Amino acid sequence: MQPGSAAEAAGFQPGDLVLTIDGRPVESFPDLQQIARTSAGETLVFEVDRGGVKVTLKAIPTLRESKDRFDNVHRIGVLGIIRSPSPDETHSLDWAGTHNSLGFALFTLGIRESGTAKLEEAVGAYREALKEITREGSPLGWATTQVNLGLVFAALGGRESGTAKLEEAVAAYREALKEQIRERVPLEWARTQISLGNALSILGARESGTAKLEEAVAAFREALKETTRERVPLGWAGTQISLGNALSTLGERESGTAKLEEAVAAFREALRETTRERVPLGWAETQISLGNALSTLGARESGTANLEEAVAAFREALKEITRERAPLQWAWTQSSLGNALQTLGERESGTAKLEEAVAAYRDALKEMTRERAPLQWATAQRLLGNALQALGERESGTAKLEEAVAAHRDALKEITRERAPLQWAMSFGSEGVALILLAERRGDAAMAKTALSQINAAFETMRDGGNAPSAAYYEQQLPRARAIVARLRER
Repeated sequence: MQPGSAAEAAGFQPGDLVLTIDGRPVESFPDLQQIARTSAGETLVFEVDRGGVKVTLKAIPTLRESKDRFDNVHRIGVLGIIRSPSPDETHSLDWAGTHNSLGFALFTLGIRESGTAKLEEAVGAYREALKEITREGSPLGWATTQVNLGLVFAALGGRESGTAKLEEAVAAYREALKEQIRERVPLEWARTQISLGNALSILGARESGTAKLEEAVAAFREALKETTRERVPLGWAGTQISLGNALSTLGERESGTAKLEEAVAAFREALRETTRERVPLGWAETQISLGNALSTLGARESGTANLEEAVAAFREALKEITRERAPLQWAWTQSSLGNALQTLGERESGTAKLEEAVAAYRDALKEMTRERAPLQWATAQRLLGNALQALGERESGTAKLEEAVAAHRDALKEITRERAPLQWAMSFGSEGVALILLAERRGDAAMAKTALSQINAAFETMRDGGNAPSAAYYEQQLPRARAIVARLRER
C-alpha cells in the first residue's frame, strides 16, 4: 500500500484480501486495478478478508492525469494498493508486462511510420503477452490486451487494401467484450464498443453490403449509453461523429433518406460540444462531415435547402482548414464544396453554380496531385469531369464535354476495377455518360456504341455491388444512350 494513497485513507492494511467491489467478485489483482482505473472520484465499497474476518471499507480512487506522445490526456483512478506476488508469478507477469509495454512502444512507432513492420512486431508482442495474461487468471487484464491487439490490427487494416486485418481487429474487440461487460467496467466497455464500431465502419466501407455498417451503428449506439454528454462531453461528441459517419455510408448505399437524416442529426449533436472555440480543427472536420451528409441528402430531394446548407458547412470548414495549414484536407474540402455546388447548379437554369463547382475542383487539384494522393486525385478528376459534363450539356459546342471525357480518363488511370470496383464503375460510367453526349454532337456511331457499353457495365457493377442509388442513376441513362446509338446507326 502506498503512503498517502486512497487505500491508506480508507483503512486498508497489509495482508487484506479483496473479495468484492460494489458486490462484484474480484477474481484477480488486475481486475481490481481495472475497476479502480475507471472509477476515479467514485465511492467504491470493498469487502475484504482480514485474517479470516470480513471487513467493509469505502475508498475513492484518486484521479491521475497523464499525456501520451500525441498530447491525448488520459484520466485514470488510482487506489495505491500494491500486491506482493509469488516468485513464479512475478517472473511470468513481469515477462507479460514487458511484452505489453513493448507492444505499446512498437504500436506508437508504427503509427508514426509509413510501413507496417513495427505494427506487425506489436502484434507479436501482444500475442506473447497473452500467453501469460489469460482470461482465467486475469480476465480484465486479458481483455485490455485483446483491445490493444485490436487497435494494432485496426491500424494495419487501415494501411492495407484487404479486410483480413480488420476482421482480426473485430474479433479481438469481441473477445475483450466477453469480460469488459457494461456492469463491471462501463466506460471501458463503451470505449471498446467505439473501437469495435470504428473497425466495423472501415470494414463495411470496403464491402458491398450493409451488414458491417449496421453492426457499426449498433456498436456506437451501445457506447453512447455510457459515453454521455454529461460524463464525457468531447468523448460523447466524438462518438456522435463516428455514428454519423457510419450512418452516412449506410445512407449512401440505400435509396431512401432516413439514414442520411439520422447522420445529419448526429453531426449536429456533435457540434454542440465540438465548437470552433474549443477544438477549431475538430469543429471544421465535423462541418465537413455534416456538409457531406447534407449534400448526399440534398441530391435525393427536390428542393435546394439541404444543398445550400451543405455549401455553407463546407465554407465554414474552410475558415479553419486553410491551404497553408492542411493542404490536402483543404483540397478535399474544396472537392466536397464543388460536389454540392454542382448538384445545386444542375437544378438551376444558369451556369454560375456549375462554374463555381469547376473552380472548386480545380482548386482541389492544386494540392491533390497524382503523386501525393493518387486515389484522391482520381476522385477529384471524376468529379471535375461530372461538372464539366453538366456545363457541356448547357453549351452548344463540344469543348466542355471533351474536357469532361479527358478528366474521367485521367481518373481511370488510378481507379482500376481490381483495386476499387465500385469507384471504378462510377468513373467508367461517368465517362460513358459524357461520351454519349459528345458522340451525339459529333455524329460518331462508334463512340456512341462504346459509351453505351460503359454505361451498361457501370450499371451492372453497381447493381451487383449493392449500390442501389448509383445503379439506378446508370440505369436511367441507358434508354437515352440506346436511342442515340440507334439514331446514329441509321445515318
